[in-house]
Amino acid sequence: MSKQSGPGRGSERSATSASDPTRIRNLAVVGRTGSGKTTLVESLLAATGVINRMGSIAEGSTVSDSDPAELKQQRSVSLALAPVPYQGYTINLLDTPGYADFVGELRAGLRGADAALFVVAAGDDIDAATMALWEECAAVGLPRAVVISRLDHPRADWERALQACKSAFGDGVTPLYLPLHDDGGAVCGLLGLLSQQVFDHSDGGPVPTVREPEAEHRDGIVDARGNLIESIIAESEDETLLDRYLDGEDIDVETLIDDLETAVARGSFFPVLGVCATSGLGINALLELLVGGFPHPGEHALPTVTAIDGGPVEPLSADPDGPLVGEIIKTTIDSYVGRVSLIRVFSGTLRPETALHVSGHGLTDRGHDDHDADERISSVLSPQGRTLRPIAESIAGDLCAVTKLLSAETGDTISAKDRPLLVEAWDMPEPLLPIAIEARTRADEDSLAKGLSRLIAGDPTLRLERNAETHQLVLWCMGESHADVVLDRLRGQGVHLETVPVIVALRETLVASAEGLGRHVKQSGGHGQYAVARVTVEPLERGAGFEFVDKVVGGAVPHNYIPSVEKGVRAQMERGLDAGFPLVDLRVTLVDGKAHTVDSSDAAFQTAGSLALRDAGAQAGVTLLEPVHDVLITVPDEHVGSVISDLSSRRGQVTGTEAASGARTVVRAEIPETSLLRYAIDLRSFTGGSGRFSRTFLRYDPMPEHEASTVRAERAAAR
Repeated sequence: MSKQSGPGRGSERSATSASDPTRIRNLAVVGRTGSGKTTLVESLLAATGVINRMGSIAEGSTVSDSDPAELKQQRSVSLALAPVPYQGYTINLLDTPGYADFVGELRAGLRGADAALFVVAAGDDIDAATMALWEECAAVGLPRAVVISRLDHPRADWERALQACKSAFGDGVTPLYLPLHDDGGAVCGLLGLLSQQVFDHSDGGPVPTVREPEAEHRDGIVDARGNLIESIIAESEDETLLDRYLDGEDIDVETLIDDLETAVARGSFFPVLGVCATSGLGINALLELLVGGFPHPGEHALPTVTAIDGGPVEPLSADPDGPLVGEIIKTTIDSYVGRVSLIRVFSGTLRPETALHVSGHGLTDRGHDDHDADERISSVLSPQGRTLRPIAESIAGDLCAVTKLLSAETGDTISAKDRPLLVEAWDMPEPLLPIAIEARTRADEDSLAKGLSRLIAGDPTLRLERNAETHQLVLWCMGESHADVVLDRLRGQGVHLETVPVIVALRETLVASAEGLGRHVKQSGGHGQYAVARVTVEPLERGAGFEFVDKVVGGAVPHNYIPSVEKGVRAQMERGLDAGFPLVDLRVTLVDGKAHTVDSSDAAFQTAGSLALRDAGAQAGVTLLEPVHDVLITVPDEHVGSVISDLSSRRGQVTGTEAASGARTVVRAEIPETSLLRYAIDLRSFTGGSGRFSRTFLRYDPMPEHEASTVRAERAAAR
């Protein structure tokens, strides 16, 4: 930028709160695991005096790595807010996890931000998942910049990293600074392309010495500076500026910086800056870019806001005096203070002792029901990792935290009690990895239910299913690491649970037609039970359901007992004949039977009907049916062959392929559900995390006999 100045040390956010939306910057810090996101955030905190020194995160005093789950995973698994005060600005950095399993935390960070800061390690390639995230931000017009981190790494190569960014993100990627190397080849400073000054870090300190460039560096600046200026003024609102520049006019730096901010806000120009977070090189330059080159909340369109019933309302803006509207972008349960809600305030001002209306869209398939509640908050807080500091207020455009909103869930809207509003829901990916769990003992069931309720309230990517057919409690997670974190957090709450194999809800059907006899004759204590039913059974086409036909002649089975036979048949169909799965797609015809004038009863004929079906099934033969899903798999083109080859091993049938955006291909296939139980893990493994899929139930097909034999054996052992 135009100048480098020392950070405003001691300007603690805890003392005051932001009072002007134009002095707020909200940025999601994104990038792959290991790119250095959290270290970069910590360096910015240290440079502005929020923390005393680098290394504090590992001790649990700042951003997010004090979470036991993160210590175990050795990577960030949760969104963390780090407010950074700088020269009268508040820079809210939303540090997001880089691993694909925690995409819900990433989406929450993007929802709370007005721009994204992509962190790319200088020695690493840019993976497909990062490129996909870039395209996701582009689709919604989110402004972006790139930080090339770890310039001091032995494998760091600035030119190679810059070219990789251009190849992955497009020609709009343009450096604002060039690295300056000492005689040994180590990066010792930055060459400012706009200011044409050298920011020298050769003394090892975080604050550079600013000086004029030496003659040997001027030639290196000229071409890069020209490309930068042309890229910036191409987005200028002054249509004469490019002509003036091409005519040789020296455009002043202040004008260029104003146009830089315009270009970034439009989402068409992406500045690049190199840093070394551990030494502080480039950190001051980055701070100036964040406040001088990024849009404030008023320049970023708000999500659609409606009345509670979905009716339209007047468009809102980031106005502190407007109607109060905010969104809970993350809900967590703290062991000391209880429920903590991280809120992005879109309009109005949130103050302590305010009566709020909390409303949620609901995701009934995931355990998040529609809800509305009136609650009152006692204080407004500024979060810094796990530390919560009281502030006077949180205005439109800012982020804050409140505690003990009992009904609050991630994605809920908060608004004024007397004017309730609703922010449109944000998209969340479907969790596709099932994990079956059960309480260790009956006494643990209540604590398990409470623990799950707390986790689901905060994690919209977690789905809870109570399967009525298999009677299993199934958690649907984003991947193996997500599942590990969820289970660890449950156990950390004192919940005693076990994981068990997931049972796929199969069906049974008959192989052929047959006749069956059900004879229930019993004498006990002077009271008899007597019923005889003879039936024929025949399989129907797939999906036809069940038919019961009465062909009894001569009153062999009294008319009032015929429904009893059908009831017994249906009950046996629910229990199954082979492996304990429901029997489907058959016609049962009652053709004959016998009754006793005294000992026959409804219960006796139900039993006879059940026995008749079992007898017929033993003669007809039973086969298992498995659910088959229509699966859409989106992968980079280079992985298509691997995907198709893998599908054959899963008994999948490819039904087509089609091109998708960004050098990707969509493979469509029909795959048995039993082959999809771990597909979320396996697809990620052989596509480097770049593949994704969705699935829709299609039909039931006969299961191969060797597979069916395994299922029968497992079911028998379980019984």
